Amino acid sequence: MKWILFVTLFASSTVFAQQQAQQRNDNTVVATVGSKRITLGEFNKKYNEVASQVLVNPPDKKTFLEELVRFEVGVQEARKRGVEKDPVFQERVNQELYKVFLEKELGNKIENNTITDGEMRAWYAQNPQIRLSDILIEVKPGATAAQRAEARKRAEDILKEVRSSKRSFEELVRLYSDDITTKNLGGDVGWQSKTSLVPAYYNAVIGLKNGEISSNLVETAFGYHIVKMTGRRSYEEAPKREIRMAVFDVKRKAVFDAFFNQIKKNYQINVNSSLVD
Repeated sequence: MKWILFVTLFASSTVFAQQQAQQRNDNTVVATVGSKRITLGEFNKKYNEVASQVLVNPPDKKTFLEELVRFEVGVQEARKRGVEKDPVFQERVNQELYKVFLEKELGNKIENNTITDGEMRAWYAQNPQIRLSDILIEVKPGATAAQRAEARKRAEDILKEVRSSKRSFEELVRLYSDDITTKNLGGDVGWQSKTSLVPAYYNAVIGLKNGEISSNLVETAFGYHIVKMTGRRSYEEAPKREIRMAVFDVKRKAVFDAFFNQIKKNYQINVNSSLVD
């Protein structure tokens, strides 16, 4: 028993001695920049973090040490020159402050959000994936009111022809559409979802039946659209990962909205949204 006790005490003292030696090594100063001391422990921690993230050709330790020195020189020189008072710096600080605040307050709530198949089905029932063909009458960026009115008049005339013509929609696309990407595809824009289309566009066409052509023009920043519904996917056919992400975004927004609606009560806030119409 005494022998076992001796071995145990010897092993414990050896581990303790090793820990003390490691601590001394960690506290060894590998570089000094002004009043800043960079210890071996600090260096190893930062180097290991970088090396674990860089899969190909991580920096050698001497090069990385030089980078740490340069970083500290830059930080100290920036403070000497008053960069902390620069509006650009202050804006970046505010952005990081906001991000860290949200991560701290809402990170766990968002990460722990569970998404059920029932929630996915309910969301998809209101927001199905659809396939469309489109005639675009383009309005160039920066167009004047007169140019936009001219484009609209042209679009209205084409819409009348589309709805009364015996020609196929695909043929009329080739005749009139300004979208060079889909012009030779009969206007086919492929399978689209609420997350991939401009909201105004999706909301304007979602009520169309398969094979139906929009009775009104659909206006977007790109111009005026005449749209034909060509397909609608069932939930079983739809990409579940995309649906899951959409539901996740909805639930994340709900968490954000509830949080800010609560804390905004602590502030006097006046908003004149009419000025940004």
